[in-house]
Amino acid sequence: MPELPEVETIARGVDQRLRGDRIVEVWFSSHTQPFKSPPAEQAAGLEGKAILGVHRVGKHIVCELADAPGEIPSAGLSARPSAEWIVHLGMTGRLLVTTPDGPVAPHTHARLTLASGREMRFVDPRRFGRLEYRPLASAQAFAGPGTEPTTIALDDFARLFRGRKLAIKAALLNQTLLHGVGNIYADESLFRAGIRPRRMAGRIKRAELARLHAALQQVLQHAIALGGSSVSDYVDANGVRGFFQLEHRVYMRTGQPCLVCGTPIRRILLAGRGTHFCPVCQH
Repeated sequence: MPELPEVETIARGVDQRLRGDRIVEVWFSSHTQPFKSPPAEQAAGLEGKAILGVHRVGKHIVCELADAPGEIPSAGLSARPSAEWIVHLGMTGRLLVTTPDGPVAPHTHARLTLASGREMRFVDPRRFGRLEYRPLASAQAFAGPGTEPTTIALDDFARLFRGRKLAIKAALLNQTLLHGVGNIYADESLFRAGIRPRRMAGRIKRAELARLHAALQQVLQHAIALGGSSVSDYVDANGVRGFFQLEHRVYMRTGQPCLVCGTPIRRILLAGRGTHFCPVCQH
């Protein structure tokens, strides 16, 4: 599943290429799974809207939209958004910017034709992704289920785990606490902080949480800079793979020597997820 760095990379790419463009026509597939709001409602809301900007909230991509009949609005458009189109990539979703004559991938569920002549496409083979249209007249801007991990202050970070009787790895994956953190970056951050994934979150000392806070933010920012991790079928908005998988120290390195101490990396199942750690470097 694309995690925070991958979703951030895609959102930045779409924003760079489509900010100020206008949606002129929308096509959706007949599959119902990807639609959190009815496809006819989404199409009616999207057509004619200008794309003010695209950003990430947790693991969601949020397209800010405004009414813009007629010509393509200026890239410097400063109108307030009147609606949002929210894309969750699920496990295998991709959001691509291409030309109308580009090959249409199997499992394409949305094609948004733009005034510039480009298309934005949503592709999702397993159909766990979700598409939602939200008019803002009757709703607040989408804020996500939890706290943003790249900007959370240390005190607030430590407060999230106070009294928690679940493993720290499971706490990191809890999207109502920190939205956007997934399996890869939880494992990598815990390794860098020297904390075993099974330790109870509420019993971890303040100094250790400070190390974890710093490690998590450093890992996420570095992964964003490298375009995310392409360990499966993830590509960015241009169809380009990321490079952070080359920096993994424990994730998917089961049995390989730890890059610090040489001990074989172990894999266990925790909170239903494969979890990788060094039994010597992490305590």
